[in-house]
Amino acid sequence: MTRDDRDEAVDSLRRAVTRLSINMEKMKLAEYVDLLHSPWRLLWVNFISGIARGLGIAIGFAILGAILLIVLQKLVDLNIPLIGGFVADIVEIVQQQLKSRSY
Repeated sequence: MTRDDRDEAVDSLRRAVTRLSINMEKMKLAEYVDLLHSPWRLLWVNFISGIARGLGIAIGFAILGAILLIVLQKLVDLNIPLIGGFVADIVEIVQQQLKSRSY
């Protein structure tokens, strides 16, 4: 192996290591390893993310439920036979439940 071949191989390795270190920095691998070495911090981060996820699910479900009720009320207004009566019963039940739970 000539000197030029070795220099070229070293340069190729240097570029590969540089790309690898840049990719590892983008992945924030060091922060992840630090997090794994601190179990209490890992528990805290997971606890907070679980609360945020649960809150997001609750808000999303409330919004989708409200949209569903609006759509059902519009279906009742269209007065479609069979469907209209069924939807009217559902809307009435939901409204009664909401009135009975309000303080």
